[in-house]
Amino acid sequence: MNSKEIDLHKSLKKYFGFNQFKGLQEVVIRSIMSGENTFVVMPTGGGKSLCYQLPALMNEGTAIVVSPLIALMKNQVDAIRGISSEYGIAHVLNSSLNKGEIAQVKSDIESGVTKLLYVAPESLTKVEYLEFLRAQTISFVAIDEAHCISEWGHDFRPEYRNLRNIIKQISDVPIIGLTATATEKVQEDILKTLGMSDANTFKASFNRPNLFYDVRPKTKNVFTDIIRFIKQRDGKSGIIYCLSRKKVEEIAQVLQVNGIKAVPYHAGLDGKTRARHQDMFLMEDIDVVVATIAFGMGIDKPDVRFVIHHDIPKSLESYYQETGRAGRDDGEGYCLAYYAYKDIEKLEKFLAGKPVAEQEIGHALLQDVVGYCETSVSRRKYLLHYFGEEFDEISGLGAEMDDNTTNPKVKTEAKGELKLLLEIILLTKEKYKAKDIVSTTVGNPNAMLKSHKTDLQPFFARGKDKSDKYWMALIRQALVNGFISKEIEQYGVLKVTGQGKEFIETPKSFMMTEDHLYDDQDDAGIISDLKGSGAAADVVLMKMLKELQKTSAKKLGVPPYAVFTEPSLEDMSLKYPITLQELTNIFGVGEGKARKFGAPFVALIAKYVEEHDVLRPDDFVVKSTGENSGLKLFIIQNTDRKIPLEDIAKSKGLQFDDLIAELQRIVYSGTRLNINYHLEDILDEDQQEEIMDYFMESETDKIEDALEEFDGDYDLEELRLMRIRFISEVAN
Repeated sequence: MNSKEIDLHKSLKKYFGFNQFKGLQEVVIRSIMSGENTFVVMPTGGGKSLCYQLPALMNEGTAIVVSPLIALMKNQVDAIRGISSEYGIAHVLNSSLNKGEIAQVKSDIESGVTKLLYVAPESLTKVEYLEFLRAQTISFVAIDEAHCISEWGHDFRPEYRNLRNIIKQISDVPIIGLTATATEKVQEDILKTLGMSDANTFKASFNRPNLFYDVRPKTKNVFTDIIRFIKQRDGKSGIIYCLSRKKVEEIAQVLQVNGIKAVPYHAGLDGKTRARHQDMFLMEDIDVVVATIAFGMGIDKPDVRFVIHHDIPKSLESYYQETGRAGRDDGEGYCLAYYAYKDIEKLEKFLAGKPVAEQEIGHALLQDVVGYCETSVSRRKYLLHYFGEEFDEISGLGAEMDDNTTNPKVKTEAKGELKLLLEIILLTKEKYKAKDIVSTTVGNPNAMLKSHKTDLQPFFARGKDKSDKYWMALIRQALVNGFISKEIEQYGVLKVTGQGKEFIETPKSFMMTEDHLYDDQDDAGIISDLKGSGAAADVVLMKMLKELQKTSAKKLGVPPYAVFTEPSLEDMSLKYPITLQELTNIFGVGEGKARKFGAPFVALIAKYVEEHDVLRPDDFVVKSTGENSGLKLFIIQNTDRKIPLEDIAKSKGLQFDDLIAELQRIVYSGTRLNINYHLEDILDEDQQEEIMDYFMESETDKIEDALEEFDGDYDLEELRLMRIRFISEVAN
């Protein structure tokens, strides 16, 4: 390992308290540190912001971070200030500042204190700011939410289009573009507009295996369903999105009346009220925020447990970004959307009156949303396919985490129909979008088809025995399965792929899933008995630490997780650190954070340890890696919650054997686990007692010996699980 590598890992630990980088973070940071233009496509929760924060802290000068949301800037600045003793290490420069505050920001930049300057794109157009920044040492410019540059993006901002020219006026420095959602078309547009087609491009997987996707029909009982859903998750944080301000207010009131701590959040509220409501959510004074889709919240809260769409958004990019606010700590995240076609019609009305080109884009984006809501195939596969990523719906991570796969629909043979569909796309010279292909197939002549004389062709209406809905569903499934593709340049035009042409030559069985049939079931079979925010090894201490976290956060005016994150508190409740040095061994706690916030926490733990005569783990000095520690905590939390072991394994992409190995590791390192709820499902009381007696009396805990002793009465899995129970109860 060379010195630069050591420096990078040392800096990661020093500033952020992590021992390992997550996903693509390290290669992205190396690209930035080498002074090269860099483009990062990384989903929400992937650790995108650390990619520019760490290089900014390490490099000489100030990094400019362009961000569209004042709320998000404020959160990030608070978080960076939390890891440093220098208040001026991070600043915002936007319309919310007065003259005195602006002077302070400039002074801190000139003196070299400020490493990160967050600006809105509009601020960069001001001559006074441009002239000031031109005279400073700028390390690089990071453009967050880079999809705002593209007219094809879900959140286009015209002021973003001119960023390249503005940056050139400031300094010839590297540019880093970052986005959490971008189709191939949008990625192309971003690189072209920023003039950085030579950029090192890094694209992380868009798969979020811990998120469960569920789409339900919107009925007149939708409010009842939402209230029932939230009450099953009492005390958990969630966001509800709506199309209109009126609906936001209405739902917030209904929730409040029903004893749910909720507040509204939309552009019609004054700035102070919005800020107060956001802070209440971050500080966990309330559980639910009801917000308009049109108004970006910029919430950077890791433990949002559910995101509900009362109304469907205008694009899958919006949907993906909004659902991505759930489960950013890799814990439980439930994404529930209510769908009615009339919502799509409302969104289509919003497009009326806009330029034709914009309407075309808008309608194409909406069609993909309709496809997602109406599909009967794996929603995860559909979503990932939209972002240009293939997904194995049988063994991929999170494969069973959606309503269509937990409740599979009937399949019918559609070999002949798929062949006909592919032939019609080719016979019409691959120039039509889905709706015109369907019209051609069922024999519904429109102006477009008549102008090309398609209605006079012998293949016209060859599929009239099936409905247009059937053919549209088949197109969606053919797209997801790679037989056809959508042209990037001519958005929405269908092309037959090489795989599709092979299918025409030698047709094989193609099982088409029938349209989604909705049942009145309880949460599509997903876990619905979770209560509270999850237990740690020492629930009493964890509760005390959470209280101290909130009190400290209120004193400092920052969100609780800006003091210490929940995984850090859980690690403390497992390891009982009683000095600041020991505190730096806790997951997510660096030297700066320990010095700044640690004193009251170690004092509380020391007092607790003394009063309760706690025997602290002998292996405390061994530093835990984020990954192992995170998995251990996840397993402890979820077994405490009595989550089925199969679900715990699936949510982390583990084979069941691998989960058993992890459970063994945990109990053999001295931590108790309660898996009795699982054992009760597979073995009766007498059987369990018999195996427990065996392990109590046996001279060895070897499974081979136990298998031999019971001579086929119990299988390998049952004995391994019972040994875990035995070690946990007797040895720990």
